[in-house]
Amino acid sequence: MSETRDNPSTTGATRADARPDAFGGEETPPNSRTRLSRRGWTLVFSGVLVVVFVLLGAFVRVPYVALGPGPTYDTLGEVGGEQVVSINGQRTYRTNGELRMTTVSLNDEVTLFGALGLWISGRYAVAPREDYFRPGETDEEVRRQNVQQFQDSQSNAEVAALRRLGYPVKVIVQEVVSGSPADKVLSPGDQLVQVNGKRIKNEDDVLAALADTRPGQTVSLTFKHEGQPERTESVTLARHPDGQPQGFVGMQPIDRADVPFDVNISLEDVGGPSAGLMFALAIVDRMTPEDLVSGEHIAGTGEINEKGKVGAIGGISFKLVAAKEAGATAFLVPENNCAEAVAAAPDGLDLIKVSDLDSAINALESLNDGRPTPSC
Repeated sequence: MSETRDNPSTTGATRADARPDAFGGEETPPNSRTRLSRRGWTLVFSGVLVVVFVLLGAFVRVPYVALGPGPTYDTLGEVGGEQVVSINGQRTYRTNGELRMTTVSLNDEVTLFGALGLWISGRYAVAPREDYFRPGETDEEVRRQNVQQFQDSQSNAEVAALRRLGYPVKVIVQEVVSGSPADKVLSPGDQLVQVNGKRIKNEDDVLAALADTRPGQTVSLTFKHEGQPERTESVTLARHPDGQPQGFVGMQPIDRADVPFDVNISLEDVGGPSAGLMFALAIVDRMTPEDLVSGEHIAGTGEINEKGKVGAIGGISFKLVAAKEAGATAFLVPENNCAEAVAAAPDGLDLIKVSDLDSAINALESLNDGRPTPSC
């Protein structure tokens, strides 16, 4: 029997996989036509990576915050139809000009692409979130802290301004430590009259009255609670938790204005302590016949304590930009911020160095009179 497998007449015409294609080669098997080549798979994989990167960059937040120039507010003017600083029950005077407080904007919802865009713009800075938020701290907790700092700055500004104008102060209990000797005896808001037999006129008097005491010693506290008559209670001092030798009462005193009128500061959606100086200057300007600003547009910043001392703040480079854009011609700079301010000051904005409320008022008076002002 003869073999037929190599006979073209019986095999070549019937095997489809052996037919030449239009280009002279063999035809591709049907199932291989839908298969991607290695290059095709590489392109698909690369495309998927690009899409994922774009989605992550556009929508996923990164652990950074963006800092930039924030809004400014004229403390002598109005916001939303309401006077920023108002005094009720006491004569005030018209003012002319601006005392503009400055702020820093902080954006905590930053994506990768957003952070890159803000950084490239040169107007904003990007910093690690942990520099501004403690681990586990929520946005709401930070907001409450900022609001509290802002309220404290208002109270300090009021005391500093009224003290400068010659009004008396009183000492109240700001905080009572739970479980301390003062607990169950004093309450926040109580006015201290005497401590350990010594009259209290300011918060320093409280520290002086307790300076020579020791744990286990009994001392008297005379105070007023919510408008009630004076009352005296005795407490036994505890050991100081910080290891200091004097006895521990467990309350925090603070100076507050003792005046028959009200000073109100109305400004919402602003936090932090750095507006204190500008609030204090606004109170002084509104309560004195002399025009402190005389038509000038002055901006500034600075934390202030109840004695009028001005402390350094953060973000001054952004505040200088905001002030310049708001039309300010001079900027009140806390003394310890001068070096940073000089490096970042926009052209045409004079930097005036201040260390306390008195120096700020003196500088504004010199500016009005055409005399030199202390500069950074």
